[in-house]
Amino acid sequence: MNCIDYLLPKDFSPEDLFVLGVKEELSYSELTKQVARLSGAIKKEYGVGNKFILLSPNNNYFIICYLAIMKSGNVVIPLNPTIEQDTLGFIKDQASVQLSFIPKLLQNRIKVEFENIWGEEEVESKSNQYPGETYQDDVDFDENQLAEIIYTSGSTALPKGVMISHKNIIANTTSIIEYLKLSDQDIMEVVLPFFYCYGLSLLHTHLRVKGKIVLNNNFIFIGSVINDLNKYKCTGFAGVPSHFQILLRKSETFKNTDFPHLRYVTQAGGKLHTVFIEEFKASLPQTEFIVMYGQTEATARLSYLPPERLKDKLGSLGKGIPGVKLKVVNEKGEQTEPGEIGEIVAKGGNVMLGYYQDDQETANTLRNGWLYTGDLAKVDEDGFIYHAARKKEIIKVGGRRVSPKEIEEVIVSIPGVIDCTIEAIKDDVLGEAIKAILVKNEINQDLSTESVKEFCSSKLSSYKIPHFIEFASNMKVNSAGKKVKS
Repeated sequence: MNCIDYLLPKDFSPEDLFVLGVKEELSYSELTKQVARLSGAIKKEYGVGNKFILLSPNNNYFIICYLAIMKSGNVVIPLNPTIEQDTLGFIKDQASVQLSFIPKLLQNRIKVEFENIWGEEEVESKSNQYPGETYQDDVDFDENQLAEIIYTSGSTALPKGVMISHKNIIANTTSIIEYLKLSDQDIMEVVLPFFYCYGLSLLHTHLRVKGKIVLNNNFIFIGSVINDLNKYKCTGFAGVPSHFQILLRKSETFKNTDFPHLRYVTQAGGKLHTVFIEEFKASLPQTEFIVMYGQTEATARLSYLPPERLKDKLGSLGKGIPGVKLKVVNEKGEQTEPGEIGEIVAKGGNVMLGYYQDDQETANTLRNGWLYTGDLAKVDEDGFIYHAARKKEIIKVGGRRVSPKEIEEVIVSIPGVIDCTIEAIKDDVLGEAIKAILVKNEINQDLSTESVKEFCSSKLSSYKIPHFIEFASNMKVNSAGKKVKS
């Protein structure tokens, strides 16, 4: 099955909307018509099996082009609109891209030469050439076919292309809908970009259940998010740690506003320290808080913590989602005992095909049918997984292994601290020393190096106390809202 045949609902009324908003709306009827026409145009002019770049912010143009490219039997490469030009050139050349979808406004900023670009006018013109094109399901379509390539930052300067199949998208979407209990009554506030797998999962799931989405590309204006949640009666909100840290510590308005329709929120894209989760639940006790864990290599999602277990398993990333098997293994590949640190590995229909044109990295990551995530964790007696750190994040202080997240967890519990980043710096005696970078708000401007170290000494072993303290005015985050470490 083509994943677009799976995602697009077949039964809808002309007035049923998918995209809500002030700037633009999009009905299911119009979306299906536009996807049918554009996919027909792409297929007739370029055939199938080609790779096309899609460079756009979240909007109707992105949604129509994204779905139409995959529907046509071609491969979509969604990219960050603020991508570096050298990286864009590398991806274009590596994937032998002949056609790119870039809105007019962004075309003026692109320095890379493209053979063909379809902006809004070209998409409309090409689509209008096929007014009789109607949506038809693909018969005998191979679901193992490549659907999209999502590029992620690699261990080198060059990004890695994660190859996602139609089957991967169908499997992950089905699982997410099941554990979140999504329906056509759900309305999602989308602040996550669609070039990021977490953002795409919101698009996929709400399409499948015939729900609605509200696009908000201005999270920096917290008031607009708060307004959206109530104006459009949003039932869901999805964010990475920085989103929740900013909502809870940058604005008193969020914590003091009633959101009667907000059924649940989800959090992924890194570990959100438990103090923020507790703070959220204290402010919005009626809203379910669902901790999740995933990777681009798993299409989006690998685990979730059922909201009813949030209190007794606080700090856990939960267990595998439906259809996914998760376990923690030691260096020999054997399953760890409770409390023992090992690497999270996963198996399921959502696990990628591999890395594009990188057989060595694929072989290192996919072993004997398992995805090796590079994340260190431990399990408890009930099988719940607790994330420790990325393999590369572990700091060795005088030969002792230190998890940055343990120290960060302590420091963000200090009133007025919005964020804390723990880094290792070279030290002639210890090998590595610990540096803490704090972002604080106006509530606690008197916070000092001495008071932070004193607080840490009451909670941590002496070798885990940061040797250096630095204060910053803002969090460093990327275009997806995920924290960037220097």
